[in-house]
Amino acid sequence: MSIDRARTDLFTLDPTVTHLNHGSFGAVPVAVQQVQRRWREQAEANPMAFFTRVQADAVDDARARVAAFLRADHDGVALMTNASAAATLVLRSIEPAPGDELLVTDHGYGAVTLAVREVAARTGAVVREVAVPLLADDDEVVARITAGVTARTRLAVVDHVASGTARLFPVDRLVAALHERGVPVLVDAAHAPGMLDVDVAATGADYWFGNLHKWAFAPRPSAALVVAPEHRAGLRPLVVSWDAGSGFPLALERGGSLDHSPWLATSAALDLFESLGPAAVRTRNGALAREGQRLVAAAAAERWPANGPRRDLLDAALDGSLGDDLVSMRLVPLPPGTADDDAGAASLRLRLADAHRIEAQVVPWRGIGLVRLSAQLYNAIGDYERLAAALLQELPG
Repeated sequence: MSIDRARTDLFTLDPTVTHLNHGSFGAVPVAVQQVQRRWREQAEANPMAFFTRVQADAVDDARARVAAFLRADHDGVALMTNASAAATLVLRSIEPAPGDELLVTDHGYGAVTLAVREVAARTGAVVREVAVPLLADDDEVVARITAGVTARTRLAVVDHVASGTARLFPVDRLVAALHERGVPVLVDAAHAPGMLDVDVAATGADYWFGNLHKWAFAPRPSAALVVAPEHRAGLRPLVVSWDAGSGFPLALERGGSLDHSPWLATSAALDLFESLGPAAVRTRNGALAREGQRLVAAAAAERWPANGPRRDLLDAALDGSLGDDLVSMRLVPLPPGTADDDAGAASLRLRLADAHRIEAQVVPWRGIGLVRLSAQLYNAIGDYERLAAALLQELPG
């Protein structure tokens, strides 16, 4: 299937809605929905046969396909429901001692940071958060994060592509620098599979997890956790079930009579994605996100107060330096006072949905409101023009 045809034929999204938030939940192609449905029908036709004689081998096949796609050690891959589950599993397995430090950044995904704080509160560990400016270059990112390391640092949690800020982190450099300081690294790569040309083995991360249901076309919920050999035996499943004694990865994956159809349909999702030409898809989406950012930022500029703070972020959105061409998401800063906190961001998000039928992510970050734009095959430049026009109506001027 060509990319042009895929744009109109691939998904079942409501055509009366402008969908600009692929990053949150993804969208499952029609063909993959059909494969998942067939797996469910097979399970319902003979549950005994499916759960006792079919499912285990089918999950093994899916895991092997995912490992190859991620260029990860097959023996180190476990399938998970989502990134949050993977993060929680790792964090609850490491058992920090009182006073140990868990290093995070202010770009971290909220649920993952909450999991870090939960473990710290339960064990007496300390959470150390490193501030990383949106416009910091890679050298500054590495310098700031490594400067946060102390003799008590037990684990560092870094993003590959940050969810809230769409920031691409120099993961390979960070892992190497943190390892030089004796710090294990957990990489939150929730957005990486599909969006980026991922080579997990090359990162050298101790723990790496990514969702397959965002940018790799898999059904929700499906994700992968990749673990270095020295850490696999120490991981404890979130649900203790019959395979608890089987070790990694079975003990982590088999939590009873779960619906594994999202995992089983993942091979079909990856086959479809690769048939479209991953490099062409990524190039198209990255360029579209950049152009959409420029259009929406121009609308925000019309409502920006004279001498308003953080004009540097707006200028960076206009000239393309707020973001990366490899990332299919981009930020647009909003005028001060419009979405600077959770309530303001939620209000604007709902007004866009209700009054304009536009689904876009609006988040507050360090005192400023941000619109996070996504670009996927179903998007076209008119989608961002509609958002720009809606913002001119909704933002105070």
